[in-house]
Amino acid sequence: MSIARRGLCFVISAPSGAGKTSLTRALLAVEPGLSLSISVTTRARRPDEADGVHYFFRTQAQFDQMRGAGELLESATVFGRSYGTPRARVEEALAAGRDMVFDIDWQGHRQVRAALPSDVVSLFILPPSLTELETRLRRRGGIADAEISRRMQAAQAEISHAAEFDHVLINEDFQTSVDAARAILQAARLATARQIGLRGFLANLELPSAPT
Repeated sequence: MSIARRGLCFVISAPSGAGKTSLTRALLAVEPGLSLSISVTTRARRPDEADGVHYFFRTQAQFDQMRGAGELLESATVFGRSYGTPRARVEEALAAGRDMVFDIDWQGHRQVRAALPSDVVSLFILPPSLTELETRLRRRGGIADAEISRRMQAAQAEISHAAEFDHVLINEDFQTSVDAARAILQAARLATARQIGLRGFLANLELPSAPT
């Protein structure tokens, strides 16, 4: 038996290399009631990516039109490319009691929280150290030193906003981080204010009959 509830927006942010994408994928694999909020982007589609699955790929003109029409919950420019979250899909999911996870930066977090203040639960992921973060970036391979330097500068700027989030964890052991994120998600789902069917459920509870 369950109580009807409103869905939630689980926003996960982190500097590049801290493990945000891996953590998000792990959550989606073990939480069947969770779906990924697919962003709109103006960046070029990679060979292994599909439109509507990884991103909604749009031109800058199309993106600007969506933003101007109020069709995006949030938008930001990252490394010269535009990203945003389509509003309609999120609002439909929340109303239907479905949860969505957002892989966005601190700017997006601010905007989504401003648009849906009672629906956002946020998590910021920190690396164990900046040295470890740089090591992880270099381990990926194929990234020039200049790009590494730029990402490290961006990481420090991103980390400066960690205190704006509801929860913060240091991603030192990956499985421990996944377990912690799942615990945060479960607690948010059980919040009294989110269970919109609670009043009706309590009203329908039947007390056992008194013995005669």
